[in-house]
Amino acid sequence: MKEMSFIEHLEELRTRLIRILIILFASFGICYYFSTEIQEILLAPLRQAIGTNGKVIFTGLLDKVLAELQIAFWSCVFLASPLWFREIWLFIRPGLYETEVKAVRPFIFVGFFLFLVGISFGYFVIFPFTFKTLISAGVTNVEAMLNLQDYLVLASKVLIFLGLLFQLPNVIVILGFMGLVTKYSLRNMRRYLAVAFAVAAAVITPTPDILSMMCVWIPMMILYEIGIIAVAVIVHPYLKRKYLPE
Repeated sequence: MKEMSFIEHLEELRTRLIRILIILFASFGICYYFSTEIQEILLAPLRQAIGTNGKVIFTGLLDKVLAELQIAFWSCVFLASPLWFREIWLFIRPGLYETEVKAVRPFIFVGFFLFLVGISFGYFVIFPFTFKTLISAGVTNVEAMLNLQDYLVLASKVLIFLGLLFQLPNVIVILGFMGLVTKYSLRNMRRYLAVAFAVAAAVITPTPDILSMMCVWIPMMILYEIGIIAVAVIVHPYLKRKYLPE
């Protein structure tokens, strides 16, 4: 582990933040150039759900431009994630021992994979199910008029949030390596987190119906259980070998 002073830590943090901003700025330009294609991808689940019973509209002169800017921002956060993940890792790495680096490094790659899984889950599962539920609810023979900017911003935020939410097993494992949680404490917290996850599911889902909430709550609980298993199978044996060598 490399010893660094407080000032050196601040300088390193500044360097990493500047690099992250440069990465996001460059990727923002690329995403803005392809913003029309990205919007079509995001609109696909909604258009499939409403079919010929509605249309997507914009009501202000700047709505389309603002939507493109916001879509470009959220898209660049996603598309540039391998690069800014790497900068965060390079900032954390000097504070770890070599054995800890070897133990944690695989979870960096797993984290990016889980990020993609979370976004895919939202796009291919949550969106179609939620939109169909929303369109089919209530009276029939009415036409849906949906605002372009509102939908695109909401869809982008939900997808990014789900990508981050799927980092839960990784976060639990890292906390386990730091000695902040154990499989026993995680099991004791299960009932309280179940309630917290239910509240989070109600906030995340575009519509507040119980079925959409369950589509988010159940994967959250599964991810939490995966985290507990990972701590029991990976973290505990590692710490036992480290601190109680035979």
